[in-house]
Amino acid sequence: MAAVSSTTTPSSVQGNFVERLARLPWWLLLLILAGVTLLYQFLTNELYTVILDKLTRGIATTIFVTLISFSIAILVGLLAGLGRVSKNPIIYNLATLYVQVIRGLPILVWIFYVAFVLTPAFFSFVNGLGDLLAPLLGPDNFLTQASTQDVTLLGRAVIALAFAYGGYEAETFRAGIQSISRGQMEAARSLGMSYLQAMRYIILPQAVRRVLPPLGNDFIAMLKDSSLVSVLGVRDITQEARLYVAASFRYPETYNTLAFMYLSMTIVLSLIVKGVEARLGKDGRGTS
Repeated sequence: MAAVSSTTTPSSVQGNFVERLARLPWWLLLLILAGVTLLYQFLTNELYTVILDKLTRGIATTIFVTLISFSIAILVGLLAGLGRVSKNPIIYNLATLYVQVIRGLPILVWIFYVAFVLTPAFFSFVNGLGDLLAPLLGPDNFLTQASTQDVTLLGRAVIALAFAYGGYEAETFRAGIQSISRGQMEAARSLGMSYLQAMRYIILPQAVRRVLPPLGNDFIAMLKDSSLVSVLGVRDITQEARLYVAASFRYPETYNTLAFMYLSMTIVLSLIVKGVEARLGKDGRGTS
């Protein structure tokens, strides 16, 4: 029986070449090209060097706002998420009210509301409480002396961002908890565990593992949304760019640098999140 020899035709070679070209990450190549161009400007153009030096003064504030706000948001979101799956009607409705209010307001509006409405209202309540307790604490007690000036605009911005993202993280945790089969909770309760023990030792460890990738994506979103604190005059990199533009009117150079800085940070974080997702997927296949 004669062997059938296969030959590679020019058309098939051309088709394979086109297919390989289509699979190339052109978006990444374009970003790298833009980044290299800007790096060249930073090294050779004195104006870009000055702008970069101005903007880097706000990096510490941007990172601080992102890390602190997201840490608080995770804690608030976890508590609200547990409230969203609670069978206690009071806890459930309070958590649902919080989530619906947060998800119904733009983050920028929420920042203004926390900074200029809720913060003064809180200190008015504290001062009133101090007046009521004046017979016990004295007329000039620390409650009556508390003032909105005690909380900086940076602190108000961090609180606003934290509670804004806490509403979204609540839904993330709720979905993660509800993705665990009800049989596991029932099995834990049948072994004598309380509801809180079963949630702590059985449900939450599995749920947290499942919600890590979306939490990573939300952390990247928090980094970008931290630029909103500039509306309160907080000196992050966005505010530093706005101040430099107001003084120099060098819009293209300043905002090119600002975009480069944010894009660099978000790409690095995106690669880290993808690595975590790949690691979790590999571990999941290994244990299944």
